[in-house]
Amino acid sequence: MSIARRPDAPMRLLEIVDSAAVRLQAAGVSFGHGTDNAFDEAAWLVLWQLGLPLHTPLETPDGDNGMAVTAQQHQAIDTLLERRIATRVPAAYLTGEAWLQGVAFHADARAIVPRSLIGELLVSGALDYWVPAPPQRVLDMCTGSASLAILAALHWPGAAVDGADISADALALARLNRRRHGLDDRVRLRQGDGWAAAEGVYDLVLCNPPYVNTASMDKLPPEYRAEPPLALAGGVDGMDFVRSLVHGATPHMAKSASLVLEIGHERDHFETAFPGLEAIWLDTSAGADQVCILTRVALAACNPPTPGATRHRQNLNP
Repeated sequence: MSIARRPDAPMRLLEIVDSAAVRLQAAGVSFGHGTDNAFDEAAWLVLWQLGLPLHTPLETPDGDNGMAVTAQQHQAIDTLLERRIATRVPAAYLTGEAWLQGVAFHADARAIVPRSLIGELLVSGALDYWVPAPPQRVLDMCTGSASLAILAALHWPGAAVDGADISADALALARLNRRRHGLDDRVRLRQGDGWAAAEGVYDLVLCNPPYVNTASMDKLPPEYRAEPPLALAGGVDGMDFVRSLVHGATPHMAKSASLVLEIGHERDHFETAFPGLEAIWLDTSAGADQVCILTRVALAACNPPTPGATRHRQNLNP
């Protein structure tokens, strides 16, 4: 199906975005990788295909439907929309770029699309209260494309930031983002399984781990299935990685340090897994039950890890 076009005049930008949004909505594509509705996603794809900034006005100052679009441009937009609908690949993977809190990142299938709620807490300064002073050392566990590590480095210019991940592919993408933002000297990327990738102690730990439980994984839309399952799947109750994170945290945290943990819609499973752990839940745009603060004191009081901990792999990536 092609975008409807008036026979007596060239299509205008706003008309094309409106028509594209109708197509996306009718096709039943899933959003959540940078946009949450058909119109915003359509605007993103159309403007990207035209090589225009995302802040480009869709209407002219006098209320017209925006710039005229040539037949060749129109066809290229049509082809991109067909690809989005047919493949169900997130728009960020098609365009190779995503934004988190207004900051641009390279994005592709080597890591999940940046969208962590921790980003808004960083940028707003909501996490500043939980560090006694600007932190000297910050760890972003499960860094993926390094979006949170980079936001932390930008928010605290004096901090040294480590980004850790088990995936060599994700860290290759992270290196591109580190270079993009000129942070090669302040953001260090480390490969390893959980805490095995950490070095020394940190004043703040950020973590958006794999936490989706098995039943929810089975119901994910295709757009989410296009992302690396290693970064999403958290086992039967979603807490497989989180258990090792919680039980191994204190040796890697300064006395006044805190762990900022995102667990999405898994709060019930989290509280069942850690009944004695005192968590402080933070307000976000998605509610007050998806991101929590775990102080070192609270973590130290938590039940010790079970015997027979799994071995970890570690390898430093500069």
